[in-house]
Amino acid sequence: MKLAYYPGCSLEGSGIEYGMSMERTAEILGIELIELDDWNCCGATSGHSTDKLLSLALPARNLAIAEEIGLPMLAPCAACYSRHRATEHTVKHDEKMRETIAHVIDKDIKGTSETLSILDVLANHIGVDKIAEKVTKPLLGMKAVCYYGCLLVRPEEYTGFDDPEDPQTMDVVLKALGAEALDWAYKTECCGASLLTSRPEVGNTMLYEVLRNAREVGAECIVTACPLCGMNLDMRQGAAEKVGNTKFGLPVYYITELLALAAGESRQAVGIDRHFVEAGSYLDDVEKRAAEIKAELEAKAQAKEAAASVEKDIDPEARQKKVDAMIKAFEKNPDKMAKRLIDDEERAAVLLEIISGDSKKAVRLAELMVDNSEKASKAADAFVTAELKKRDK
Repeated sequence: MKLAYYPGCSLEGSGIEYGMSMERTAEILGIELIELDDWNCCGATSGHSTDKLLSLALPARNLAIAEEIGLPMLAPCAACYSRHRATEHTVKHDEKMRETIAHVIDKDIKGTSETLSILDVLANHIGVDKIAEKVTKPLLGMKAVCYYGCLLVRPEEYTGFDDPEDPQTMDVVLKALGAEALDWAYKTECCGASLLTSRPEVGNTMLYEVLRNAREVGAECIVTACPLCGMNLDMRQGAAEKVGNTKFGLPVYYITELLALAAGESRQAVGIDRHFVEAGSYLDDVEKRAAEIKAELEAKAQAKEAAASVEKDIDPEARQKKVDAMIKAFEKNPDKMAKRLIDDEERAAVLLEIISGDSKKAVRLAELMVDNSEKASKAADAFVTAELKKRDK
């Protein structure tokens, strides 16, 4: 799969670990990223808040370059993705504005280029089955919430690749990596964005609510695909903690970091050591849990396989002959059979009374003794306990 690649400003700066893990993820999944030649800033967020034409012309120039090479364009940053999708929509539906934009950027733009988010690429173009095939170190035991933020799936007329209220693309990818994606109410709420710098008293409160809700549903980490959300949740988590006079200590990961790690990549190669909230210790815990869960699953699988093998090896006719022989043994020597099942003489005597008066229970015990002597003893003991309780009433 070939994609025109628009890293944007943040993936080479404040979200550098996102950029590092993005390139590793592409390589792991066989995606060829062709970086746009001479790309420019998309203008987010200052461009669209100051001048409409500027806000459209900046992304349009990148789209025109993508059109020239004839490839859909991957924009990992949620803000970059949003601005390019908004411009695509305008170019396709407003002919007059398209002509004005073409004049301003001095490039022909037809509106044929499509901007993709990394979540759309992973879930809908690559597919979770192929992603799961690449997993060599599953994130078993990880309890995470997926944080989409407010730009990746909204407005729907610009995006359209996922549900705008309850998106699932990041959740399904995370599950394919072996982690547990918890359901929560704040997956598309705003983290405060640039308000954390312009109006921190407002932005920090918004960020606090996101972190609080994540903690309340049992999340041990947060996963995102937006560099601004990632920076706020990670770098500014300390300021948000002061709002509620609490401590969250929630590691924040990009979905691409986790994908690359689950596929066997080193932490250093994807930038885990660059996080503000210490993110390595939790991954150590997850590795330990994963080993324990894997061992438990393997033990259960082996036990199930062994049981199925035993069951397969038993000839139904031969088994029935053994059961019939055991039933005759109960009929001829019930006292010996009772003592064979229960060591305690008093309880064995009670069992003798039970099987002498209830042939169905004798038959059931005979079947169990043929199939599993331990289960037969437990069943006999349960019969006796039930009988003694009945007598006490």
